[in-house]
Amino acid sequence: MYGGRRHLRLLASLIRGRTAPWPSPIRAAVPEIEALSRTPVAVLASGDPFHHGIGSVLAQRIEAAEMAVFPAPSSFALAAGRLGWALQDVETVSLCGPPLETLLPFLQPNRRVLVLSADESTPLAVARFLTGHGFGASTVIVLEALGGPDERIRRCPADRFDLPDVARLNLIAICVAAAPEARIVPVAAGLADRLFESDGTMTKREIRAVTLSSLAPRAGELLWDIGAGSGSVAIEWLLAHPANRAVGVERRGDRAATANRNAASLGVPHLEIVVGEAPGALKALPAPDAVFVGGGAAGAGVLEAAWQALAPGGRLVANSVTLESDLALGAFVERTRGTLTRLSVERLDRIGEMRGFRPAMTVTQFLAIKR
Repeated sequence: MYGGRRHLRLLASLIRGRTAPWPSPIRAAVPEIEALSRTPVAVLASGDPFHHGIGSVLAQRIEAAEMAVFPAPSSFALAAGRLGWALQDVETVSLCGPPLETLLPFLQPNRRVLVLSADESTPLAVARFLTGHGFGASTVIVLEALGGPDERIRRCPADRFDLPDVARLNLIAICVAAAPEARIVPVAAGLADRLFESDGTMTKREIRAVTLSSLAPRAGELLWDIGAGSGSVAIEWLLAHPANRAVGVERRGDRAATANRNAASLGVPHLEIVVGEAPGALKALPAPDAVFVGGGAAGAGVLEAAWQALAPGGRLVANSVTLESDLALGAFVERTRGTLTRLSVERLDRIGEMRGFRPAMTVTQFLAIKR
């Protein structure tokens, strides 16, 4: 019988077989369970094992037909029942492993969020995170030991969090309230440039919005962002859906570090950055569903390597601001049956004592869908 030490203690008087507490990391036990395929094995889990639980870990290696699953109400379901919240109207997040920054995209004004805690320290850490990002007026509700004799529900404002002796087994509910200066991550493409740290080499907001539209993110897809720079395109790709993945390829270590910081600050710390130069750095990467070439489009072999890596239905988008890159894109458009679009943006600026529109550099955008 496998389970957490707490679970095994609860059932100690009923267990007749060998007990095996979960190791750390918990995945290390899966090969051992696989090896016991001809032996009856019981796995203990709280609530619904296929909702942020051990069930999904086991299912990666063990066929569903080999398992009998008996779910109970999840802690999210218990919390929703206690609070009178409709789960379909609530965002649910796990901080059992993922970093705090994962929470940021879900902090939308006047929304409700349920958060799985890692341990007794998580509620205070969440309250401080909320306060530090302009959500200090949010109500934090800590639900402890739900369904047991020691169940307790307490609440307070995030910026005045003072709940002592939080139980290790707890769940957090948040009623989000945002100050005017709160770091709200919009749900549409084209985030404000000021949200990104950059040395100036960044796909600007208007062009980035068009670029994301051309890349056409779909749930669960992988993007290669070649010449990632500040990581802005890859970050917005990840924000498009929580199941999306992205690998940024950047030859400069300082810019790679900047991209990592931007990803964390905008709630997608799982952005992967590879420091290297294309096309060589692409060889070891998993096959992409879409590729964006934001820098070095004219580099020898980059477009060809990206195109060859795509499966049918994959999208290749490349932006250019130089004549040399324009020529490379023009030569590539015929063989891929792609398109070229010129994008121009003008912004209001001071001209002496008057005002006028100052044009930014025109961008040539290449788009091809592999057939």
